[in-house]
Amino acid sequence: MGYLVLVRHGESRWNLDNKFTGWVDVPLSEAGINEAIIASNQLKEINFDVAFTSKLQRAQETLLLILAKQNKTGIFLHNKGKKKIWSKYLTFSKSEIPIFSSDKINERYYGYLQGMNKNFVRREFGKDQVFIWRRSFDIRPPGGESLKDVCKRAIPYFEKTIMKEVKSGKNIIVSAHGNSLRAIIKHIDGISDKDISELELPTGKPIIYKWINGKLNVENHSHSYNRKISWNQSK
Repeated sequence: MGYLVLVRHGESRWNLDNKFTGWVDVPLSEAGINEAIIASNQLKEINFDVAFTSKLQRAQETLLLILAKQNKTGIFLHNKGKKKIWSKYLTFSKSEIPIFSSDKINERYYGYLQGMNKNFVRREFGKDQVFIWRRSFDIRPPGGESLKDVCKRAIPYFEKTIMKEVKSGKNIIVSAHGNSLRAIIKHIDGISDKDISELELPTGKPIIYKWINGKLNVENHSHSYNRKISWNQSK
């Protein structure tokens, strides 16, 4: 038995400013820092063995704050080039935890919308069009990625790399982004392409799954969603 915990990063400076962020590498806001600390308190009963995060600092900051509050030292491990050799570290103490980062679980790339205020974009293109760009499964914002595109990179990484650790019975935490986690949750819970538009993940709220008898069972969820969605809690 092990736990899989998914956490969307705390509020970022651009969440606060109501801007499309995407792959722009902005830090947490003060509220986002507090959200990470609260999340850590909610997770204090789980002793994490391995952590995963994206390449963007708001997700990494959230993870490090959660671990630090639990008196854990997160150590980033690298898998390419000289960093893989020079940062090699094989023996972890009880207070240390390996961290793996990958752009496979970065936020979706918002293309030309990155850095633009969301209210301005709604005035320019209409709120219905902006909703489609933000929440639909296979429609891309101008120059950017759709959720379908994110699924193509995030789900194989999740299955090959993250689930390998989950299936070994370890306790895993993944600190990532609204859309990369929507892709993963869509996959875990079997949410349809149509219903995924109703799924919204709040910042800094842990979603906890337990691995029991070869299945992921949701223990709690912080999904904000339309109740018409049928959730598979034992897939």
